Amino acid sequence: MRPRSSRRSRAGNTIADVAREAGVSLMTVSRVMNGKANVREETRERVEAAIKALNYSPSAAARNLAAASEIRIGLLYSNPSAGYLNEFLVGSLDQASRANVQLVVQLCDNPEERAEIVRRLIDGGVDGLILPPPLCDADDMHQLLQEAGLPAVAVASGRPAVFLSSVNIDDRAAAAAMTRHLLSQGHERIGFVSGNPDQTASALRLYGYLDALGEAGLVSDPALVVEGQFTYRSGLDAAQKLLALAERPTAIFASNDDMAAAAVSVAHRMGLDVPRDLTVVGFDDAPQATTTWPELTTIRQPIADMSRAAVLQLVEDIRTVREGRRPAPRHSRMTFELIRRESDAAPSP
Repeated sequence: MRPRSSRRSRAGNTIADVAREAGVSLMTVSRVMNGKANVREETRERVEAAIKALNYSPSAAARNLAAASEIRIGLLYSNPSAGYLNEFLVGSLDQASRANVQLVVQLCDNPEERAEIVRRLIDGGVDGLILPPPLCDADDMHQLLQEAGLPAVAVASGRPAVFLSSVNIDDRAAAAAMTRHLLSQGHERIGFVSGNPDQTASALRLYGYLDALGEAGLVSDPALVVEGQFTYRSGLDAAQKLLALAERPTAIFASNDDMAAAAVSVAHRMGLDVPRDLTVVGFDDAPQATTTWPELTTIRQPIADMSRAAVLQLVEDIRTVREGRRPAPRHSRMTFELIRRESDAAPSP
């Protein structure tokens, strides 16, 4: 059977181009090139025809990588929170070292460059990818991975693609737990700073906040919910809006610690004492939570442990692929914890 396209050779053709030309996954091309037996003859002929049509010749280094037992995984990141990324890298680098896995860390913050970045990593011998937020929820990234047939693990996604493994916490339950804590202290007018609307965790945390208010018989005031972007700058803007209200909140619950720290800064600038005049709480328990004064009460999301689990899961999926089988997506849910520090108290009389 002839390949789908009649394109002839051009400089710079890659294994991804061969896969596209033959209409198969990257792993299938790799199996054909390495003489593996678990490929149908018809498929093998299509791949060989595509290799010939594109005049594709992998480098010796690439052949050695394909045949080697060493596992290489890529970690793509575009998270604006330095604290979150730091924790994520600590966990993933530690687990990669323990598992004798090579980790390739790549910035991927421009949607227009994602396809080229993924293709470049694959050509470099990467066997799978880890997707922390917000890339874990990027539909275009999901499509790229599905077309490439590359194993991947989404971390902290509320709706991972059906073909991906995932690691997360119950963001909705965690946000509800924090809101109940504030209600138990006597707060009823609680401001909420949501996160990036492109991330599923943002919506889930908002739903948790609303769940707890509803349980308490309180009607949510739309003026108390302000959108942020999980950045310190957006936290400043959101806190200024909330504290400029004629009837300002007695507590602010920010969807991550960066925005919570920004809310504390705005309160101080306005001459408000935290927590005597205003309670501020966050989410994640990133390093920012303990470098802010006062230290933040927050939800501990085990970021480093989640990244460790992602590395372990991806290694298992890659080994399954190397055995010629398709890995079944697995979804791991880790536990969260409400950490009390110094930024919360009962509202002033």
